[in-house]
Amino acid sequence: MDQHQHDEEDQRAALFHSSVPSSSSAGHGEGEKETAPLLSYKMADDKADDSIQVSEDTAHQISIDPWYQVGFILTTGVNSAYVLGYSASIMVPLGWIGGTCGLILAAAISMYANALLARLHEVGGKRHIRYRDLAGHIYGRKMYSLTWALQYVNLFMINTGFIILAGQALKAIYVLFRDDGILKLPYCIALSGFVCALFAFGIPYLSALRIWLGLSTLFSLIYIVIAFVLSLKDGITAPAKDYTIPGTHSDKIFTTIGAVANLVFAYNTGMLPEIQATIRPPVVNNMEKALWFQFTIGSLPLYAVTFMGYWAYGSSTSSYLLNSVKGPIWIKTVANLSAFLQTVIALHIFASPMYEFLDTRFGSGHGGPFALHNIMFRVGVRGGYLTVNTLVAAMLPFLGDFMSLTGALSTFPLTFVLANHMYLMVKRHKMPIFQKCWHWLNVVGFSLLSAAAAVAALRLITVDSSTYHLFADL
Repeated sequence: MDQHQHDEEDQRAALFHSSVPSSSSAGHGEGEKETAPLLSYKMADDKADDSIQVSEDTAHQISIDPWYQVGFILTTGVNSAYVLGYSASIMVPLGWIGGTCGLILAAAISMYANALLARLHEVGGKRHIRYRDLAGHIYGRKMYSLTWALQYVNLFMINTGFIILAGQALKAIYVLFRDDGILKLPYCIALSGFVCALFAFGIPYLSALRIWLGLSTLFSLIYIVIAFVLSLKDGITAPAKDYTIPGTHSDKIFTTIGAVANLVFAYNTGMLPEIQATIRPPVVNNMEKALWFQFTIGSLPLYAVTFMGYWAYGSSTSSYLLNSVKGPIWIKTVANLSAFLQTVIALHIFASPMYEFLDTRFGSGHGGPFALHNIMFRVGVRGGYLTVNTLVAAMLPFLGDFMSLTGALSTFPLTFVLANHMYLMVKRHKMPIFQKCWHWLNVVGFSLLSAAAAVAALRLITVDSSTYHLFADL
């Protein structure tokens, strides 16, 4: 009887390895979708009722992208139109010394934490293409669900912020030509959500961005260079700037904590395993190349526009830098239009884990990605998801507060707390005591910082909510 069970297990294992989508064929959508048999992963507590069904089966493409394409995906996230708000959300509450040191320190810590997470791509002889799968394999079913919830909140709020940004860019364009107050921010946000949905219908999966990543980089450079040059011109001609940190003593405490959350938000995606799943083997080495690209060359535009914006306008800089700069209308129009278009592309990156889940779980699995029934599925499902995003964005268009709350509730736990603790769990038998203490220090320290940042962000939202009504025209 025992021998018979062993034979059956060997057959199931062989079937799994033969049916996992290869790097050349996974997700092309031709014919019926190959389905990898589900594996029952045994968790750390070794309880039968705590096992979850996890699979490498996915409706999207995996293991096909070169490292530099993944590097551009990461860089697109770093240099999205969010950078136009960092002068106000990071530098103003922290000042020159705190803001500069904070940006550099946050980059170093983020690089370290992301590298730890990248090295956990294969654990227990199994590849994990989703963050929740990795957490579930290490901790169990409850952590699988909690990680998925944290990641969903993180990505939902980032996408909401992107729609707010796109709406601000559209309104800025309108105000350049007609400042009559007819086209209000909620209307611009609704239009932005509609355009983002159209883009989502046409791009079936993350790897399909390809040429769009090049356009995204071009758009980023356009609005960053324009914002940099116009800020430089304004800074040279403007009178002495005020760099004092505004607010009362208690206000400064909360805004400083919120700015720390914005620091980690600036560099991290909260979806590294999902991005890593698209990269070609050797997966870990290529992912580390992409991360080095992100945190060196890829971060330079962020520093340039953030520091220049703060230098030019001081503590009075706008939460959307292009609203502060002065210059020819056509140049500012080009910058705002570039910010709008880049935001549409960047949103798709951060929505891709949700799209992958919906497509894999509820999609038909038949035909190519542009078969009529698959297009209609994306229209219904992705359109519904982005409709909710757009409604929340129009109701609460407080961009800086969203960045703080997202960093506190999701980016801190996913990128720093979990990454360090998972690495500790997997490698604990090979670590010297000093290294274990270091990882535990990170876990405890970032947990406390996450809680403090959440309180500060909720306070900011409460203050803004009492100042502005729902669907405010900011």
